[in-house]
Amino acid sequence: MRALAALLALMPLPALAALPVGAAAPDFTTQGALAGKTFSFSLAKALKKGPVVLYFFPAAFTQGCTIEAHEFAEAAADFTRVGATLIGVAADPIDKLAKFSVEDCRNKFPVAVATSEMIAAYDVTLPKLAGRSNRTSYVIGRDRRIAFAYSAMSPEGHVAGTLGAVRALRSSKTR
Repeated sequence: MRALAALLALMPLPALAALPVGAAAPDFTTQGALAGKTFSFSLAKALKKGPVVLYFFPAAFTQGCTIEAHEFAEAAADFTRVGATLIGVAADPIDKLAKFSVEDCRNKFPVAVATSEMIAAYDVTLPKLAGRSNRTSYVIGRDRRIAFAYSAMSPEGHVAGTLGAVRALRSSKTR
């Protein structure tokens, strides 16, 4: 736990994340896509396997979201190695996300529909665009608690922060 606290102390403070570390993560089930194929994603089911990296992004096929998807795709194997489920969510239709899962996520991790209820529950509303989320990344522990939260409209820092938090969470569990 000390390692996680130390990591969090070194990270920039989340300017927009409304759910603080330690808060209960709202449960949800939504439509997702991986490699162009759709499926049903359940947070509760994914947490049975290990921590979940849940990242909200404003819209598929926009410049910042494409950069972020490429960075997460490059690190997807690292997340798998540390036992984390990685999923991106946006308020886009599933057909658009299915295409995004192939082209920008490079078939390496799923993306899913962020419903208005999810956006409200995680308090990640993008003030300038009603119905859209800001760019916020969470690490949710198996205990359904937020272990890490980072908000910044720049895609920089989301992959490194979440991967570091998952590693710290894993290391604190093995001691």
